Amino acid sequence: MTDWITGIGLLAGICTTLAVLPQIKKSWKTKDVKDVSPVMFAILVTGVSLWCVYGILRNDLPLILTNGTSLAFNSIMVYLMVKYRKR
Repeated sequence: MTDWITGIGLLAGICTTLAVLPQIKKSWKTKDVKDVSPVMFAILVTGVSLWCVYGILRNDLPLILTNGTSLAFNSIMVYLMVKYRKR
């Protein structure tokens, strides 16, 4: 029973982790981030950071892996927003 529950958790985490990749690709190519909400990304980075901490405290590998990766991807997007808003 636990295996399929873990599988669902991993699949959900993978989907939400990969969701930001199209925005990163578009922002990287166009160097245009004026329509991207910095408040939304600030909340998102805070949320996935807290999920990482929660996963570490619970020793839950799917939470740690998916939210750690999501944190990295969303941090890249925040970097692009800072970099390209200065132009």
